[in-house]
Amino acid sequence: MTFSDFLFAVFPYLCIIIAIVGSVWRYVGDRFSYSSLSSQFLETRQLFWGSVAWHYGILIVLTIHLVGFLIPETILWWNQVPIRLYFMETTGFTLALFTLGGLIMLIVRRVNNPRIRAVTSPMDMVLLLFLLVQVGTGVWTAMFYRWGSSWYAAYAVPYLWSIFYFKPDVTLVNNLPMVTQIHILNAFALVLLIPFTRLVHFLSVPIKYIWRPHQVVRWNRRTPVIGP
Repeated sequence: MTFSDFLFAVFPYLCIIIAIVGSVWRYVGDRFSYSSLSSQFLETRQLFWGSVAWHYGILIVLTIHLVGFLIPETILWWNQVPIRLYFMETTGFTLALFTLGGLIMLIVRRVNNPRIRAVTSPMDMVLLLFLLVQVGTGVWTAMFYRWGSSWYAAYAVPYLWSIFYFKPDVTLVNNLPMVTQIHILNAFALVLLIPFTRLVHFLSVPIKYIWRPHQVVRWNRRTPVIGP
């Protein structure tokens, strides 16, 4: 087994298995921790602008990725016409920048605001770092490697399907740019982080909050972190 085989044929399964087992364990052991642990009560304005840009941007970007994953032939057909290809690439790049801007605002808020920093765990910073790498490599790919939507549909999507079919085809990604390979591996690493970080909150179906018992989140410290 080569190092590439381990990264693209073994590592994805390790991430998925750990994510599933860890998420179940966390739910059984502490289901009320399935939360983003909002810090809105500590500071709202910067959170609003960063959160809006981040959440709307990432949701649209992920939707585009999902569409390409489910119907790659349609993406390739769409890109056959140059003007449509330019529209696809420009839209994707703009959304990626929008998402990156929102994420940077959230990181700056969490690092610079003493009240937010006081309730920031090491895993919060690890998660933000991995998210920054994910979005940053996506933006880098869009900037320096043209027609990413086409080779995503032609190479990355078949590779991802090969993972789901338990027949990982590493040859499909071996020749992709290194930054794109990092983008793929980092996506699996984010899956691994789900049960150990705030990412776990997206597994909660929102409608469950209607009948879930009332939850109060308190941050407790033995000694004061912030002066009066």
